[in-house]
Amino acid sequence: MAPMSESRALHALRLAPRLGGLLASPARNLILGLIYMVGVMTVTTIAYVLAGWSLGDAVYMVIITVYTVGYDEVHPITTPLLRTITISTILFGCTGAIFMTGALVQFITLNQLTQFLGLKRMTAQIDKLSDHVIICGFGRIGVMLAQGLSAGRAAFVVLELKEERVEHARSLGYLCLQADATEESALQEAGVTRARTLATVLPLDAANVFITLSARSMNPELEIIARGEAPSTESKLRHAGANHVVLPAHIGAERIAEIIMYQDTARAIRDSEEMRAFDRVLQTLGLNMEVVTAAPGSPAVGMSIENLERAAEGALFVVQLNRRDEEPVMRPEAGMRIEGGDGLVVLGRVGGALSLFEPGTGLRRSTR
Repeated sequence: MAPMSESRALHALRLAPRLGGLLASPARNLILGLIYMVGVMTVTTIAYVLAGWSLGDAVYMVIITVYTVGYDEVHPITTPLLRTITISTILFGCTGAIFMTGALVQFITLNQLTQFLGLKRMTAQIDKLSDHVIICGFGRIGVMLAQGLSAGRAAFVVLELKEERVEHARSLGYLCLQADATEESALQEAGVTRARTLATVLPLDAANVFITLSARSMNPELEIIARGEAPSTESKLRHAGANHVVLPAHIGAERIAEIIMYQDTARAIRDSEEMRAFDRVLQTLGLNMEVVTAAPGSPAVGMSIENLERAAEGALFVVQLNRRDEEPVMRPEAGMRIEGGDGLVVLGRVGGALSLFEPGTGLRRSTR
């Protein structure tokens, strides 16, 4: 008998941590309590039915007994069998109801506490940030922007109003505040006075203009990149204080034009695994390799390669020149002049070279 007792003791010791972990979870406690209650109520209902009661009377009696409502019995409890069933219902049912109520309160309280502590921790992390990026909007463009910044290990905060998008951002491990970015209090909470850059990429031009105005007034040194849908919005965004304006529809159209005009070059830069790996290395150094098109009539037309690179103040240099119906020229000579419609493969520093490709500066950018 001793070996058997020892085996049972060892089994109990192994089982104890599992039970402790099971009972430590409010969600599991709630599920276990619900299963227990359903089992007790089912068994006692069947017992009343077997004792001669109708199903409706049995269910009613079990419910008012388990939840201690205290109404009169449906039928007199006169026989020993009925008394036994009723006592069992009181003992097991009321105990289960108390346990399930406690688990429900624990579950709700713990969830609220976890959410509160999570928000508290996130707010503390945001308060410690400086020289960071603020992303206003977590739609399609906001998601891609956040992924790029995360890959580059840049510190950033997302401002988003829609709850499902906020949950998605937080599930990815991003710092995200559920707030309306058009409100100055939201920008203040995101640390706009300490931020380096703000990117407002909401689909509404009016909202982007308003955010730009607010952010510029709160931090005159802030770099603001704004999204615009309508071409007429660009001037409004610049007057509001945006340093850079991105028009996604125009960029997409220029990307298509680039593929049509310079298919081989675009394919060589973007489609090979070697070039994609090289591009990732360049990005870690803050550089980009891109294909740009010299717009006819722009200041770039007629400039030599050397003069173009000098005008960029070292922010870019040309590695290839493409002309329609001609072979691409690798490492073009310094004196070679740029003609309207030429495609140039340039290597540039982010924040320097890209400013040359904005509308009105002589080159039209074709993004990757």
